[in-house]
Amino acid sequence: MAAEVLSNAGVCVELFDAMPSVGRKFLMAGKGGMNITHSENISDFISKYSDGRAYLESFIYDFTPITLREWLNTLGVESFIGTSGRVFPVGMKAAPLLRLWLHRLRLSGVKFSMRHKWLGWRLQKLISLDFLTSQGVISKEFDAVVLALGGGSWPKLGSTGEWTSFLLERGVEVSPLRPSNCGFDVNWSEYFKHKFAGIPLKSVSLSVITSTGETCRNEGELMITNNGLEGGLIYSMSHLLREQIDKFGCATIYLDLFPQISLSELEKKLSKPQGKTTLVNYFRKQLNMDSIRFALLREVLLSNDLGSKEVLCKAIKKLPVRLESIRPIDKAISSAGGVSFDSLDENLMIKCLPGIFCAGEMLKWEAPTGGYLLTACFATGRAAGFGVLNRLSMSNTIN
Repeated sequence: MAAEVLSNAGVCVELFDAMPSVGRKFLMAGKGGMNITHSENISDFISKYSDGRAYLESFIYDFTPITLREWLNTLGVESFIGTSGRVFPVGMKAAPLLRLWLHRLRLSGVKFSMRHKWLGWRLQKLISLDFLTSQGVISKEFDAVVLALGGGSWPKLGSTGEWTSFLLERGVEVSPLRPSNCGFDVNWSEYFKHKFAGIPLKSVSLSVITSTGETCRNEGELMITNNGLEGGLIYSMSHLLREQIDKFGCATIYLDLFPQISLSELEKKLSKPQGKTTLVNYFRKQLNMDSIRFALLREVLLSNDLGSKEVLCKAIKKLPVRLESIRPIDKAISSAGGVSFDSLDENLMIKCLPGIFCAGEMLKWEAPTGGYLLTACFATGRAAGFGVLNRLSMSNTIN
């Protein structure tokens, strides 16, 4: 996005990537369907950025989800709104979009240099960057540099987080990179893991009690794994759960296994006599309860509790599941932490390193999946591009 803004203004742009090809994490984001943004109203959209909202708001208002869809149209890519409100390009794939985009950038004069691993810099009148290439170490000089180095998730795609040491050495405030939109470990029994790992738990509600005593609640789907829990529902709470684990060494979530049924309705359904039928068949008949929900009750509750209808009803509506730890960052969809916005000016230029700008996931913000991650990367990349233009215009070095 930064390269597009600058090349459209007639600036000579060179884009470096350590990988053999660009956009590898972008392509991974589209592997299960390219959810590029969300169609909800802009105030609700921006609220998803939690702690980073105050800093990202102006950039996203300048490049809203609607603007992003219009930008797709300029590439000849149509988009549509799914049933969940999420926005996808027609075809649901990232590769055709990326090919069209790269073709347009090359036509506008952007030069791409692959297999160039950044080794560091020398900051003089011009910014000299050192790269490790197949021909050895080379140096190149520039009037301005945009760093868009990603976070720390998916290191095999290029987001290694190695850049943090370079900025810390220069006095830039950088928070440690942490996993976000990630799974959590649960000490499942061997039987439960063997029987149910890989099976989704659909249409449930998940609640988390925050440090201030508030209850955050959301509905969706979870995936049982060998390690614990994954899925969009728990990803949306990952920042709260990460904070609790940091503070207390563990965290507890509460699952409502039947959010569409009230506690009183549940008690009424389970007031009917069980007779000689087994408990699992009784639950199946009265609640249409599937085997994974019943197994989860047995996994969490004590055996004595399974004989108490009162305890069972309360557990079905608020089943506590203890999360022991957070999954490693290289298993996460995205990362939290990064360059503090206090280290940057309004144009995303590093205050103590004039001429060097930052964009994307390397900035200190996080958001749930659903199109929010990509939209903020697009918006901050675009903003950094305009920031460079402003600097070059003031110094009269556009050439």
